Amino acid sequence: MKVRIGKPCLILVAVLSLWPTLLSAQAKDPVQTDPAQTEAAHKDPARNDPAQNLSACNAGRETCNHSILTAAQAAEVARSLHEHNVVNCRSGTEPCDRSKLTRREATALAVADHQRNVSECKDGLHSCDKSKLTQSEARDSSVAERQRNLADCKDGVGACDPSRLTPAEATEANLARQQLNTSDCKNGSGLCDHSKLTAVETKEVTTAERQRNAQHCQNGSNECDHSKLTALEAGQTAAAEHQRNISECKNGGETCDFSKLTPSETKMLADSEQQRNYRACLKGYGYCDRSRLTPAEALAIPADRKPPTE
Repeated sequence: MKVRIGKPCLILVAVLSLWPTLLSAQAKDPVQTDPAQTEAAHKDPARNDPAQNLSACNAGRETCNHSILTAAQAAEVARSLHEHNVVNCRSGTEPCDRSKLTRREATALAVADHQRNVSECKDGLHSCDKSKLTQSEARDSSVAERQRNLADCKDGVGACDPSRLTPAEATEANLARQQLNTSDCKNGSGLCDHSKLTAVETKEVTTAERQRNAQHCQNGSNECDHSKLTALEAGQTAAAEHQRNISECKNGGETCDFSKLTPSETKMLADSEQQRNYRACLKGYGYCDRSRLTPAEALAIPADRKPPTE
């Protein structure tokens, strides 16, 4: 008996018979991918990490892979990059793309730039652009510049331009420099010019210099000039030097000069050293020279403080 097979069944049988061949062809011919993306993913695996990729995109790094961002993430990145651009433009750093600013942001930036220029012009900075100042701002800038010049002339520093001073300002500046010079000469500091002192100022400066030298001598300073001391100042200096020497000898200082001590001072220091040595031996702390102990002091030393040979 013959069995008749319909056309649909014949088609199904044909497809099934060809299925292994199709699978083999598909395995030999994989789906092509973008070589650039493959290389980028190989160099930076983080491009395929959603969290790390989002962070890279928000920071505007080249490793950002926009193709794996969700719609919400793409919107977030756009906002972040826009905010970075606004901050860069406001701070005057690069990159700044003014064409990407909104009208309100561009206006705010223009206001900030103008105010910054006004401030720079008032402060006399080289970045000042006077052509962008209004008439009122230009006048204020000129006033500030004149005041700055007057201050420089009065202090004798900076870029003083005497030709720009009014007669009253010139008199004021000369008086200020005269007072400043007198003060420098009295204090022994700054740029003292004795030739510019008046007779009265010279007398005041001489008195101040002598007092300063006497103070240096009494303090043992290297700036002391003994030849300029009066008899009274020399006596005060000698007394101060003697007291310093006693103190140095008491403390065992290197500058101690025992030859300058009086007999009573020598005895006082010897007694003081004897007490120090006894306390060191008694307490077991500090330098102890047992050979210098008196018999009574040696007996007072506890047994545990004595050397094993005793």
